[in-house]
Amino acid sequence: MTNTEKDLLDRIDLNLKSIKEKNALTHCITNSVTINDCANAVLAIGGSPFMAEDAEELEEVVTIADVLVINIGKLSKNQIESMKISAKTANNTDTPIILDPVGVGVTELRNKTTMDLIENYDITAIRGNISEIKSIAKLAGVLDESNTAKGVDVNIDDLITEENLKSNGDLICELANKLNTVILASGPLDILSDGKTTVVIDNGDDMMPLITGSGCMLSSIVGSCIGGSNPFEGSLVAILAMNIAGEKARAKVDAKDEGTGSFRAYLIDYLYKTDSETLINEANIKIL
Repeated sequence: MTNTEKDLLDRIDLNLKSIKEKNALTHCITNSVTINDCANAVLAIGGSPFMAEDAEELEEVVTIADVLVINIGKLSKNQIESMKISAKTANNTDTPIILDPVGVGVTELRNKTTMDLIENYDITAIRGNISEIKSIAKLAGVLDESNTAKGVDVNIDDLITEENLKSNGDLICELANKLNTVILASGPLDILSDGKTTVVIDNGDDMMPLITGSGCMLSSIVGSCIGGSNPFEGSLVAILAMNIAGEKARAKVDAKDEGTGSFRAYLIDYLYKTDSETLINEANIKIL
C-alpha cells in the first residue's frame, strides 16, 4: 500500500464522523422507480432525505439543503425544468450538486438534458456506470466513440477489467479535469477521480446490479457524504460503504439461502451499520 492510499484510508474515520454529525439535508430530484430506496439509503448512511421537485418550492428547498442530487432516471418536461431551477439556486448558494446521468447515450433527450446541466451549471460530482461516463466523454469531446448502454445498464463491452483499467482510469481523469468535477464510474471495478488523484475500488458484489436502484441509492449517498465531507473523500466513503454493505448482504443471503429481495433489505441494514473500522479494514483500493 502506498503512502497516498494509506492517507486516504486514515482519513475515513474523520470523514465518516463528519458525515454522521452533519446529517446533511440531501435534496434529491430522482425517479419514482427508486425514490423510496434512495430515501432509505440516505437515512442509513447518516443523511436526511428531502424529496421535492415542484417548481413552486424548489428555491426554498435548495436554499436550506446541504446538497442537491439530480437523477435523470425518469425524465419529464416538468422535472427537467425543476432540475434547472434547483441547479441555478444551488450554484447561487454554493450548494454541491451531484448528477446521476441515468441512460445518457441512449436517447437524445437524456443527452441534451445531461449536457445542458453540465455546461450551464457547476456540477460537484458525476456518478454513473462506465457506459454513461463514456457517453458524456463523447458528448464533451474527450472520446471519439462510445458504446450504447443497454437501457439504463452498462454495456458489457465497457466493463472495467484489470486489462483495461489504465485506459479507463486515464479517460476518467481527463474527463474530470475537463469538466472540473469529481467523477465516480461504478461497475465490477469502480474508478474515482478528481482529475488529480485517480483511485480504483475493488469491492462490491455481483448481486448488486440485480436489484432495481442500487446505482440511484449510491448517487444519493454520494450526495449525503459530500454534504458532510468533501467531494473526493466523501465519494470514496460512499462507494466503500455501498460496496462493503453489498458484500456483507450477499454473505448473509447465501448463508440463509435467500434471494434478491432479502439482499435489498440487508443492503440497507449494512449501510446503517457502516463504521470506520470496517471500511478501513475491508477497503480494497489502489491509486492509479
